[in-house]
Amino acid sequence: MPPSSPVRAPSNVPASSPSGPSLAPSLNLAVIGNCQISALLDAAGSVVWCCMPRFDSTPVFDALVHAPDGRADDGVFSVEIEDFVRSEQAYDPGTAIVRTRLFDAQGQSVELVDFAPRFITRDRPYRPAQLVRRIRPLTGHPRVRIRVRPRGDWGRAPPITTSGSHHLRYLLPELTLRLTTNAPLTYVTDGSWFVLHKAVSLLLGPDETLDDGIEETARRFEEQTALYWRHWTHRLALPLEWQDAVIRAAITLKLCQFEETGAIVAAMTTSIPEAPNSGRNWDYRYCWIRDAFFVIRALNSLSEVGTMESYLNWLYNVIRSAPDGHVQPLYGIGRESLLPESMVDGVFGYRGMGPVRVGNQAYEHFQHDVYGSVVLGAAQAFHDQRLFRQADASDFQALESMGEQAWRLHEQPDAGIWELRTRARIHTSSALMCWAACDRLAHVATRLSLPERASLWRERARTIRIKILERSWNGERQAFVESFEGQDLDASVLLMGEVGFLNPQDARFISTVKALESTLCDGYFMRRYEGRDDFGLPETSFNVCTFWHIDALARTGRRAEAREYFEAMLARRNPLGLLSEDLAPATGELWGNFPQTYSMVGIIHSAVRLSAPWDSVV
Repeated sequence: MPPSSPVRAPSNVPASSPSGPSLAPSLNLAVIGNCQISALLDAAGSVVWCCMPRFDSTPVFDALVHAPDGRADDGVFSVEIEDFVRSEQAYDPGTAIVRTRLFDAQGQSVELVDFAPRFITRDRPYRPAQLVRRIRPLTGHPRVRIRVRPRGDWGRAPPITTSGSHHLRYLLPELTLRLTTNAPLTYVTDGSWFVLHKAVSLLLGPDETLDDGIEETARRFEEQTALYWRHWTHRLALPLEWQDAVIRAAITLKLCQFEETGAIVAAMTTSIPEAPNSGRNWDYRYCWIRDAFFVIRALNSLSEVGTMESYLNWLYNVIRSAPDGHVQPLYGIGRESLLPESMVDGVFGYRGMGPVRVGNQAYEHFQHDVYGSVVLGAAQAFHDQRLFRQADASDFQALESMGEQAWRLHEQPDAGIWELRTRARIHTSSALMCWAACDRLAHVATRLSLPERASLWRERARTIRIKILERSWNGERQAFVESFEGQDLDASVLLMGEVGFLNPQDARFISTVKALESTLCDGYFMRRYEGRDDFGLPETSFNVCTFWHIDALARTGRRAEAREYFEAMLARRNPLGLLSEDLAPATGELWGNFPQTYSMVGIIHSAVRLSAPWDSVV
């Protein structure tokens, strides 16, 4: 029986907004950044989210969670055209530079070019906490309005504003910003309409003077940033098919890396609900250990060694600093271990659907799958001769502490991969990843010519494997279930195929895939689990689960179906080619924090697996 959800064909047509900037908020957003900061722009080119001076800082623009009706007067950096009727928006190919065109009722138009500077100078990356906006008239004599309304303390602290000859300074509780521009400062301060006769530029960032003229600096920054990204894209190993989707996913994954430490955040936002009015609002501006295996595998498949090695270095820092071998589910981007969760008073939330949370209580959880994720990810460094520093026997000894934890905890209850807050079970996915830790340590020990250690880890992996096969298999459901001696189905058991626990042609794995399809799939899209959690039954599908399903389809020989499901997922990307964490199958609308690293990794992995080979056309 074919899936019930309709599919719209993927499109590379630029995003278009049929109405004005007061459009209700959605996740039809573009992301710009430079691996130090990032910003989200809506379809009309307004910056509605930006944290400075780093991803997890208090936002200076937060209209995304402050304007339930889409009419944001504060927490926004907007460029508007009078009598606005529509917009077009797209990335410059192969870059993180966004181009937005605004049209008025008379057919006049302006173009906005937005980016965060990033290029190499003096043999090191130049990536200031700065946004650059370039505005030029395209047709006619359009009137525009520029509004720069940063706020501190989550909207509760308007800035003290001072001005110079060509700049405005915004003094916020957390930092001071300088806007340097050749636009009329009075018009910017007052938010007045004026005729745009010539191009103007706005550079917002550290309270520092420019070395050169405003237009010259903005032009040079744009040219060098474009050149950087095109060179970066040029080096990627791409599949034959779906290259546009993979390039955009790869750039977005790179933008999610805080390059100073190598950490990669789960998403750029906090508190975008997983489903409407669900209360499932979490802060994702941190680095989750469970992502390690998937992120490293995606980067490796693209041959993006620099980003991968930087992330591996961050991961090894986590391993070597883990007290008594204990690893938290997540850390801050500076490897902060304390991330206390609180709710922000007086903030509406996305579309008015609060609460807005800062921090994440999950750092306190015990999630035993993290040890397998660490070992799976870190093992790359023992096998990859491209790395500047290959892992050695000392690194293996540190990694064995992760294996010891996995062995000790493999049949102990935990919060599980989905971070359940009010119950603990022996989760199949956690035991599975503990098996993976022992199994990969055996492989590494063999590579290092340590036969006794290899034998020890191989025997431990065998013991855990027997327990999983006996205790997670449910004969009544004809499927592996979410916990030992459990009843409920859970998409995370699909990882049995991804980590090599079972041959995908095993009848039990094939039966499990079919059981999950009949229970968890809404058309092409898969929910996480069928049981109730702390907030009730899940309403939306979880994008990474859909990608796991696509992988399972391919592994079990259903390749044509896998390609069909993958095309359906690509069709649900927003007009800029990005995905959040969740989507509503009935409408295709995106929900959850944005852009989601897990989801972008899913695009890369599925495209690489499903693409026709290059030798089919050469």
